[in-house]
Amino acid sequence: MLQNVKDNNEYDILLHACCGVCAGYPIKKLKSEGLNPLLLFSNDNIDSLEEYNKRAEAFMQVCNYFNVDYIVDDYSPETYLNCVQGLEFEPERGNRCSECFRLRLRKSADFAIKIGIDKFTSTLAISPHKNYNKITLIGQEVATELGLEYVGIDFKKGDGFLKTNQISKELNLYRQNYCGCKFAKSHLKEG
Repeated sequence: MLQNVKDNNEYDILLHACCGVCAGYPIKKLKSEGLNPLLLFSNDNIDSLEEYNKRAEAFMQVCNYFNVDYIVDDYSPETYLNCVQGLEFEPERGNRCSECFRLRLRKSADFAIKIGIDKFTSTLAISPHKNYNKITLIGQEVATELGLEYVGIDFKKGDGFLKTNQISKELNLYRQNYCGCKFAKSHLKEG
């Protein structure tokens, strides 16, 4: 695990980030609202260590640009594969994706507890390919189970997806064309 966390820093919210591209506007929005977020990159769904490292590097680049503290979780693809076992042939946006969201939001909640933060959210909802209501419901279920608050923020609103893409272009961030899992990547090859 790689950490850029100051011991004396008090964080208002933990922000799970699926990648650097999707993190830019959410960081800017949270900071503009006077919040001090701690960022977490924990994405065991990514299909290879090489891809994980590219996305982690872009994530750290955007965090450094916005001067926010962050954690890069250790890569554990077997955790994801165990989580979605039996769901390999589910369509995109189906039950496999829901379980993937649940895994990442649960790990985010666990990190929030460990750090002493009582609120968390995710950049997952910034993508037009992801269902905000589904992600929020899962986040709230996880939060309730652990005694935390999931803050559902539809980062797509107000042209958030366009704004985060503009930030990523300005920073020349690595950009991917699939969510990260090998199942989504195989759909790219078929299409």
